[in-house]
Amino acid sequence: MVRRMRRLAAVALGGVAAVLLSAAFAEPVRAAPKTPPPGVDITGHGLTEPLRLRAETHPEHVKAIVDQVSARGLVRQASSPKKAELGPKYTVVVFAGDVPKQTYDLYPKAAGGPRVFRPAKQPDRKSTAAWFLGRVSMSETLRTAGVPLERTFEAVSGGIGGGERIIPEEALNPAQDINEAFGELRRLLLLNVAVVLVITIGLAGIALLIRRRTR
Repeated sequence: MVRRMRRLAAVALGGVAAVLLSAAFAEPVRAAPKTPPPGVDITGHGLTEPLRLRAETHPEHVKAIVDQVSARGLVRQASSPKKAELGPKYTVVVFAGDVPKQTYDLYPKAAGGPRVFRPAKQPDRKSTAAWFLGRVSMSETLRTAGVPLERTFEAVSGGIGGGERIIPEEALNPAQDINEAFGELRRLLLLNVAVVLVITIGLAGIALLIRRRTR
């Protein structure tokens, strides 16, 4: 019995020693790679060469341009605008470090307000071609970044004479919006009913199992 205990102790000590040695000579854990800094290239009307902006030298401009093409802040259009009403085009390529990731076509002077077009062919993947209503500040953002555009007042004017509608009439469809809202509500209610039924059936099964075992 004593010998057996000694063997177990020796094996345990050997295992602890092996773990300590492996930890001492193991290669240190490498830190997770840092996210490459963002950047943008802008080409288009009035630019003789690409306008290259990087986070290291122009952080505010890069952030402002990326915000212009961020899908979270854009409203998708069901139909494509007329080409004659788009005005000058500026292509923005978004980089992660030196690797191009996304490309968009910006139309700051489009009739009815700025437009954004996402081509189906992207630098690193295939997407779905889509048109979006751009931000009202697109023209001024591009201008301050170095694009040769005239200064504009990025606000909807009122008072005498009124102001131009930023969102065109054809983009406003209250009936469609209401139908979509009711459809989402219907799906949500059906999902909730399904969850309640699953929970109820589960509780009934558990109660039946407990009742059989207690008999």
